[in-house]
Amino acid sequence: MVRQFLPLNGLRAFEASARHLSFTRAAIELCVTQAAVSQQVKSLEKRLGAALFQRLPRGLKITAEGEALLPTLTNSFDQMAITLDRIEAGQVRELLFLGVVGTFAVGWFSTNNNRVDMAAEGLDFAIRFGSGSWHGTEALRLFEAPLSPLCTPKLAERLRSPADLVEATLLRSYRADEWSTWFAAANVPPAAQINAGIVFDSSLAMMEAALQGLGIALAPPSMFSRHLSSGAIRQPFPTTISLGSYWLTRLQSRPPTAAMLAFSDWMTSQMSSASQ
Repeated sequence: MVRQFLPLNGLRAFEASARHLSFTRAAIELCVTQAAVSQQVKSLEKRLGAALFQRLPRGLKITAEGEALLPTLTNSFDQMAITLDRIEAGQVRELLFLGVVGTFAVGWFSTNNNRVDMAAEGLDFAIRFGSGSWHGTEALRLFEAPLSPLCTPKLAERLRSPADLVEATLLRSYRADEWSTWFAAANVPPAAQINAGIVFDSSLAMMEAALQGLGIALAPPSMFSRHLSSGAIRQPFPTTISLGSYWLTRLQSRPPTAAMLAFSDWMTSQMSSASQ
């Protein structure tokens, strides 16, 4: 993109004058004369073909056109000042934007649901749960997170065998086959299995319901180890099923930056350490 010439002196003079609503105070801030600030603003107004201020006997009143221009300029000048300060301090850093599926975020990052549009949301990476196959996406496998029933100690006391779960209130995610798959792994006869249950759009919401004693959640124990360690949640049966893994994903169309490569290496090392 070829930018047209930007009248930086005029823009700076206008931004300072708009903040102070005074050419005089703007001139003091910019270390120039009041006449110079006034002339720079007039030149900018002439170029734009619009008045940015109403000149009043006791100061300035910003116009609608000025109000539209001011936020963009203030933010731009602030960002330039921050970047220059970082360069002068030798602290240049590349920003990285990451979206994370809610369950993974319990012990790691801020959340995002599994149905994420990285391009639309401006994300460098997204951590998702599934098979690792998403169109136009490169996926690095982090780890599996097998599912098992989790519930409060009070509910766990009533469970003697996996078949007892058939009569319990079951909590599940949007994947309808989770409980039937677990029942099969636990050798519960198909005739006794049911697919009904309360459906949640995230494991976090499901576990919150489980913590309140509303039912039995089918969730990854590894992602709720703190609840298990504290005794708030129990895993009544050892049987687990694996329906996918957590993956670090990025768009294939976007070449990885230095920050992305560094984060990917760090994430891989963290997962390796956690598994040892």
